This record gives sequence, C-alpha cells and structure tokens, in this order.
Amino acid sequence: MKFNHTYLFTVFLCLIFTIASTSQKMNRDNNLTSLKNKKVVLVYGGWEGHQPKLFAERVHKWLENEGAIVTLSDSLGIYTQKEIMDNTDLVIQYWTMGQITKEQSKGLLDAIKNGTGIAGCHGGLGDSFRNNTDYQYMIGGQFVTHPGGLIDYDVVIIKDSNPITKGISNFNVKNSEQYYMHIDPKVKVLATTTFSDTHNYWIKGTVMPVCWTTNYGKGSVYYLSIGHSPKDFENPEVWQLLTRGFKWACK
Repeated sequence: MKFNHTYLFTVFLCLIFTIASTSQKMNRDNNLTSLKNKKVVLVYGGWEGHQPKLFAERVHKWLENEGAIVTLSDSLGIYTQKEIMDNTDLVIQYWTMGQITKEQSKGLLDAIKNGTGIAGCHGGLGDSFRNNTDYQYMIGGQFVTHPGGLIDYDVVIIKDSNPITKGISNFNVKNSEQYYMHIDPKVKVLATTTFSDTHNYWIKGTVMPVCWTTNYGKGSVYYLSIGHSPKDFENPEVWQLLTRGFKWACK
C-alpha cells in the first residue's frame, strides 16, 4: 500500500493548526493569568481569630506550586516599599481589622490604581482597616455583621461565561459565617447568598453578594466573603473560587 506523503503532511499541518487554535480559544475563554514567574506580595496579620498565619502558609504553598515569586510579609510596612510595590503583579491580603497608616494606605492604593491586582477573602480583605474609607472604596464592599455566627448557608453561582465561576455549581457552606455587607453597586457579582429570618427577621429574603470583581484605577480587585477558618478551603468550590480569583486579579 502506497502512502500519499503530501496528503499526510497536509493532514498533519491541519491537525497542528486545529490544536493551536483550540488552545488559543481555551486561553481566551478561561481568561485567567498563569502565575508562573508573577511577583506576588502575600500580606497577613490582624485579628488572630481568623488564623492569618495558617491562611498564609496554605496560600504560599499553592503559589509556589504555581510558579509564582512570592514575598511573604506579616507587616503592613511593605506597602511603603515603593520599589517592591511598583514591581508587584498581585497583592493577596489577609489582614482583619487593625490600623493602617496614611503612608501604608497610600502605598497600597497607589499600586492598585497603577495596575497591580489585589485579591483576598472574608475579613482578611472585606473587614480590614475599618477607619479607612479610601481602602473600602477600593475593595468595593465592607463587612457589617454575620447574623447567627457560625451557621450553614447556601451559595448560588450566577450563571454566565465568567472564567472564575465557569463549571462551578451551587454549593453549601457549613458552620461558617454568612457575611452581611455594604456593597458598592458597581461591582460585578459572581455569586450570592440569601438570608433567612432565623436570626434577624427583618433581613429575610435579602440577597447578598458572596464574591465579586471590580476595578480601582487600572488595578483588578477580587473578593470572596467565605474563609472564616482554614476548614472552609477544604470545600473544593470555595478553594476554586479563591484561587481562580487570584489568577483573574493578577496583572
């Protein structure tokens, strides 16, 4: 049997082209940045009840596995180090409450405004620096309360083509805090939760964002309200939402 080498070569080229086109399409569809060789500043601290060190250890390990270049800091002073901040692709912060100085706040906000991304979860990003409204303006929301404390609640994914939520189904969060928040109306909401009247009758039926994206100047901002304790990240949907958010926010 004789083979037509020209035909086989043509088929081979078509196959290569198809694979390349499919790969490019997947990259466009996913629209999530690889963290390989990206410079990430991971800042943790504040209220110890959220176990910030454990959060930092888990996320640090994941970032290294992704190939990121990580600067780990338990001090907000890193935000004043202009050379570092000017060359940072992503800030991941887990710092609940606490105080931030004017210099530290300016260093962080300037970096995000100029294109550095910021991402985080729960009180580590949405309940930081309660006296700093400029910071809250950047994040797009602020923690107010968590009726009932540690409870079970449902999370509903908004079905669209967003790469952060693609393929993730609605899920239940167990024995954690359901955050009631004040929200900037311009944020793009990716998932929600609905409050019952079990603990506060007047909020029955209130639909509250659980995660969102927004921007601050040139910088991308991602927030997820779940993450009261390390066990929350054992839920695969929660971990996916968190880590995909990191990639999305990275410049």
